[in-house]
Amino acid sequence: MAGTKFLYDKREIKFVLNEWLDMDKLFALTEYQDCAGIIDPIIDNTYNICRDEIAVINDDSDKIGVHFTDGKVITPDSFKKAYQVINDAGLGAVNADREAEGHLPLTLIQANYEMLSHASLAFTGFWGLTSGVISVIQQFGSEFLKQKFLAKMCDGKWGGTMNLTEPNAGTDVGANVTKAFPTDEPGVYKIKGQKLFITAADHDLCENFIHLVLARTENSRPGTAGLSLFIVPKYWVNDDGTLGESNDVITTGIEEKMGQHGSPTCALSYGENDNCRGYIIGNPPDESGKGEGIAQMFVMMNEERLNTGTQSLAAASAAYNLAKEYAKVRVQGTKFTDPKGPKVRIIEHEDVRRMLMLQKSCTEAIRALIFKSSYYLDLAHSSQDAEEREFADGMFQISNPLCKAYASDLSWPLIGEAIQVHGGYGYISEYQVEQLARDSKINSIWEGTDFIQSLDLVGRKFGLKKGKVFKDWIGDISNFIEANKDAEGFEQEFKILQAALEDYNATIEQLRQYMKDGKAQMMPLFSTRILHASSMLYCARLILDQGVLASKKLEASKADAKFYKGKIASARFYVKNVLPEVAVIRKVVEIGDASAIDIAEDCFG
Repeated sequence: MAGTKFLYDKREIKFVLNEWLDMDKLFALTEYQDCAGIIDPIIDNTYNICRDEIAVINDDSDKIGVHFTDGKVITPDSFKKAYQVINDAGLGAVNADREAEGHLPLTLIQANYEMLSHASLAFTGFWGLTSGVISVIQQFGSEFLKQKFLAKMCDGKWGGTMNLTEPNAGTDVGANVTKAFPTDEPGVYKIKGQKLFITAADHDLCENFIHLVLARTENSRPGTAGLSLFIVPKYWVNDDGTLGESNDVITTGIEEKMGQHGSPTCALSYGENDNCRGYIIGNPPDESGKGEGIAQMFVMMNEERLNTGTQSLAAASAAYNLAKEYAKVRVQGTKFTDPKGPKVRIIEHEDVRRMLMLQKSCTEAIRALIFKSSYYLDLAHSSQDAEEREFADGMFQISNPLCKAYASDLSWPLIGEAIQVHGGYGYISEYQVEQLARDSKINSIWEGTDFIQSLDLVGRKFGLKKGKVFKDWIGDISNFIEANKDAEGFEQEFKILQAALEDYNATIEQLRQYMKDGKAQMMPLFSTRILHASSMLYCARLILDQGVLASKKLEASKADAKFYKGKIASARFYVKNVLPEVAVIRKVVEIGDASAIDIAEDCFG
């Protein structure tokens, strides 16, 4: 049983890209006209690389992992070839170069990222974060900074990281104390401070690391508003592009972790010898002490939140595929309805089929959510229609916290179901589902905990443009129901979706009433559950759309009938078994139990 099995389902992702999403609309845009006809070749090529080159190093990632020796971060030997393969194939950080001729739409890049994450979750961190750094420098950096750093980041020779977290400032980024002091050289500052939990901040796959560091100048205001963003290389980069002296950036250690052993999580010290320099991105804080750093960093943060959701999807999907394969061959017990009959494979047991359908429907629903959101982000970036750009951006703004939080919150119990299908073997390291559980758990914590995502959704996104963005999002669901409520064979499902929409609207109205009554504490108390309700409602809308499409495909042709029947079953199961939880959340919010707030701290025991 040893060794990673790469069981990715190409048929599912090709359905999403070729049949469900209107990719021709993207390919008609000037920016992507060279991409027409490339979906299948790209998916097939990435699949082969994942199967033959990346999945085979996943055991080394977990069993050998990275090590910190004599101040250096050492990766398994097998990583070197795999990293080179990724870059040679154009699957690495180069995808973040939105100014390159013939670059791919994000929707297609995200499909590659899902496959790569499916093959080895930990390994994707070696270029995923570099992509985010490239995006920030392209959007906010001067031409000087672009010329100095981007080329070698795009070709994978240099890595990139995001430095927010400090020993006493985790989720509370506004408590950061890392300092930046101006020098005689314009735009160059001395950096002094410590950062920790920095993914892939040092290793032997790259010759230099370009850190994006949030820090404070002397005249900055407190909190996040006072932060500025700096490019701080591990080795100073000379004007001719060659590497210069060490920049006084010291890796002090790597974390011993529950999972993702192959991904180094580093602690960094800046300026211990008072010789660490960095370039400020954009302008220094204004007269009021307000910096530009947090807005700049959120460009990267939003991309990484989407990537974290994709990693969560990949982990849950991989676990489902393993459970499905195991259930088809594992013989145990007799059927409940035939207790004296022969022993059967466990996929013939009713509750195992329920567990498998839960995994199948939820992973397909999350995939629909992530790829629809990626599609909207492409339109928001590249559509020539201003109204369409605005609508697409609004849809993405609502969906992004759902992609990150719902996917990562749900992947943990879904992988738990896959372990349950394996029985005792699922708890043994020889079987891959155990590693998937350990590797995926960090996703609900990374890039802002899932509670932070819920605050972003309820506390900020719902109010964007005086509520217009949220109204458009609700309108999209309502319009979908109205247009399809009489779809043959799905009448009951659309009634359930309509009822869920009504329950959801009542939940939001109840939350507004609490706020009007001065009970602001009810918002953070219920925000996570409201995010889950939002996610289930929108996922149901998307997977039901896929189900209706699959039904039409099946009616038109019996080719690929098993796949389309499976899609229809996923839509039915999700709507009838998962979506009704929205009604439960409505009831809980209306009850308004505040015992978690009211209980005295000593009463927790």
